[in-house]
Amino acid sequence: MEVQLTNRQQHILWATVRHYIATAEPVGSKALVEEYDLGVSSATIRNVMGVLEKSGLLYQPHASAGRVPSDSGYRIYVDQLITPSETLGREVEVALQKRLQWEDWSLETLLQGAAQILATLSGCISLITMPQTTTALLRHLQLVQIEAGRIMLIVVTDSYETHSKLMDLSPIPEETQRDSEVIDRELQIVSNFLNTHLRGRSLLELANLNWSELDQEFQRYGDFLKHSVAELTRRTHAPTATQIMVRGVSEVLRQPEFSQLQQVQTIIHLLEEEQDQLWRLIFEEPELEDVGKSKVTVRIGAENLLEPIRTCTLISSTYRRGSIPVGSVGVLGPTRLDYESAIAVVASAADYLSESFSYFNP
Repeated sequence: MEVQLTNRQQHILWATVRHYIATAEPVGSKALVEEYDLGVSSATIRNVMGVLEKSGLLYQPHASAGRVPSDSGYRIYVDQLITPSETLGREVEVALQKRLQWEDWSLETLLQGAAQILATLSGCISLITMPQTTTALLRHLQLVQIEAGRIMLIVVTDSYETHSKLMDLSPIPEETQRDSEVIDRELQIVSNFLNTHLRGRSLLELANLNWSELDQEFQRYGDFLKHSVAELTRRTHAPTATQIMVRGVSEVLRQPEFSQLQQVQTIIHLLEEEQDQLWRLIFEEPELEDVGKSKVTVRIGAENLLEPIRTCTLISSTYRRGSIPVGSVGVLGPTRLDYESAIAVVASAADYLSESFSYFNP
């Protein structure tokens, strides 16, 4: 349900969430008057909080208590009312650079170190998956003209799976247009050339080749091949659950939200015994475009599909090798967490791992 809020309602919702994050106590109008310069009376704040409660963004845990943000309230807070902390993001990058020397350590040791730094800086449970280590190998590649200006790339992998991608060839000026037979011959020559040089390579390698090295005569096929192979790689690079590095459990479980022993036990059981379920939740493959900065996913409360963490917030992103997502980095904590900081920490850690991953050949 989409809720349209006035500026005043947004400001009071923002202040309520901020105060509750800081105190873990239900928030009343008097506390907001004392702590925030809202420019309105306590009575006006109470009225607005009542409207926010009717909209499902706040609720009262007890009849005489103040208000607490709901999952929907946190969602609007995250999507509309905050900006991730750039300062903390830079601090994360500096901390990772100072404490992690990618040239001198094993990949597993470095990811363990990154997980510990992430837990310390976010105050949450940190989760970093080991990278994907397998990908399909090219057995055969063929370019086929389907119709004027339309070409299909057909790829056969080492497991004899066949994948295809149909794309438009860049337009050819009328004065240089050639008949269908000429284009068919060109495509066969290019196919032969690529099979000779690329057979046996992983599709992950192909997605990151410098296609501009093609002979100038066939240069107009370069962009077609680059995007087609990248798309096929995304399809065929089926993720397989890997180990998840977990740090920061003891600190987070001291939060008042985890005072119930049974809840703590179910979360620990998930982290220790059912990592495959958690892995499928946090490892998502975003689109290959716009890979300069990591996309962060925030799942709040009931948005999480796994029962043990439906009262938690999971913030995650993927780290990449080139343009291909190979692992994930995330934090898990109560819904009452510092979202500005946690989102910035996850995004910066994912970007750092992506940039540094070129040191390794998983």
